[in-house]
Amino acid sequence: MRIGMVAICGLVLSLCILSVSAQQSVQSTGVQPVALTQAAVALDGSGTPALEGTLRTTALQGAPDTPVTNIRLVIRNVASLPYSYVSGLVTFYDGSGVRCGEGIFKADELLANESVETDTPGIRIRCAPTSWRIVATKLLPRLSPGLTGVETAARPSKLVISVDGEEHPIQLDRPMVLNLGERQRTIIVRLSP
Repeated sequence: MRIGMVAICGLVLSLCILSVSAQQSVQSTGVQPVALTQAAVALDGSGTPALEGTLRTTALQGAPDTPVTNIRLVIRNVASLPYSYVSGLVTFYDGSGVRCGEGIFKADELLANESVETDTPGIRIRCAPTSWRIVATKLLPRLSPGLTGVETAARPSKLVISVDGEEHPIQLDRPMVLNLGERQRTIIVRLSP
């Protein structure tokens, strides 16, 4: 009986936590809507500004029966990294903060401090918006010639091999001698061509 009561209390507590986390507003993500005349900033995964957007289209007087179906905007890379591909969402809000339009933007090859003019095909703005925001959904960094994604992911971290709980650091192209049983084995880790 007591175990059942503890299980029920745990379930109720878990549901309360889920309910509270589901109630958190969009404002807590750090991406705030700004006025239509201001530049909107999109953050990267670490919370630093990556993209900045400014509107080129000024006629945004949509209605439910006659929505605005395309806009032009300028996306600028404000990060220090060049990107091979960027994409994201542009969202518009009416005077009371209700979302009334959302679309997707994308661009290829965006160098640091470079701008590109793009559009948002498929958007449907059903109001006269007063604020907007952009959110980066994909920021694919441009790799240096000759590098692959595996190399760039492996270089910053420290590599370690664990043999029966004994850890040995790995350095690329440097021999490592391990005692396996009564024999010594030489292991060399290299990048594949």
